[in-house]
Amino acid sequence: MKTALIIVDIQNDYFTGGLWPVEQMDDVANVAAEILAKSRAAQNVIIHIRHEALSETAPFFRPGTWGAEIHPTVAPIPQEQVILKHRPNSFHETNLHRQLQLQGVTHVKIIGAMSQMCIDATARAARDLGYDVTVVADACGAKSTSFGGVKLTAPQVQAAFMSGLKQAYATVI
Repeated sequence: MKTALIIVDIQNDYFTGGLWPVEQMDDVANVAAEILAKSRAAQNVIIHIRHEALSETAPFFRPGTWGAEIHPTVAPIPQEQVILKHRPNSFHETNLHRQLQLQGVTHVKIIGAMSQMCIDATARAARDLGYDVTVVADACGAKSTSFGGVKLTAPQVQAAFMSGLKQAYATVI
């Protein structure tokens, strides 16, 4: 089984000082950096996903801005591929699936942000494409939100999305 680490959207706008801070993103990034170091040592395939909005007026990840850059804690090294995406699903209109196929990857380990958007969409798509999927929960960041007058804290959002992924799409550790 060949494994790829897919690091999704650990970008400056999700950190304090960015346009869309995610709760405890520094902690998430530090765990992600440890996983990245172990994956490099194991010579796993490593792919960084960078989200960029299609509009300069987007709420975050605006094209060509500091906020849309990958955060230094998980900065890619020259031999690691960076794939640009414009939608939550990292496979949508990108060459991610093709790159994984070319390298014989059958298992993907997914980390990054946000759990309720890009992690969820990418993990589900990966499973639908036939990959064995692992999501490392403490290397994924969630943001508080609300719906129908119900306010959800970031830990509640994280638990809801990780439990959903665990049921049918991924091994969540």
